[in-house]
Amino acid sequence: MAEVQKDTIGSREDTLRFLDLVGLFSTQGMMALGKLANPATGKAEKNLAAAQLFIDMLDMLERKTRNNLTADEAKVLRSALTDLRLMFVEESKASTEPSKSEAQETGTNETKVRFQKKYD
Repeated sequence: MAEVQKDTIGSREDTLRFLDLVGLFSTQGMMALGKLANPATGKAEKNLAAAQLFIDMLDMLERKTRNNLTADEAKVLRSALTDLRLMFVEESKASTEPSKSEAQETGTNETKVRFQKKYD
């Protein structure tokens, strides 16, 4: 069985690398949600499947590092996850709402929910 290693020294370099990793996944998630422009194209592009992947990766990172992070590291990771999850829900709802022209064409204001992800 693998032994869990605790960073009792609190290496500054490891903390910076960890925060960089969280920042990288968070930034990529925001780009996938269309909240940040893609530097390659200069345009905000929405890809909810990719956003879900980055959220899941941060979630896995949180689970795997539980009880092995400093309070500040845990706070940054939790904050990044919360922000991305809220943005994901917001963008998911926006993607399922019909535009005003679609509602006028069909003569209805009802919306159908095609996909719904619940975070506990």
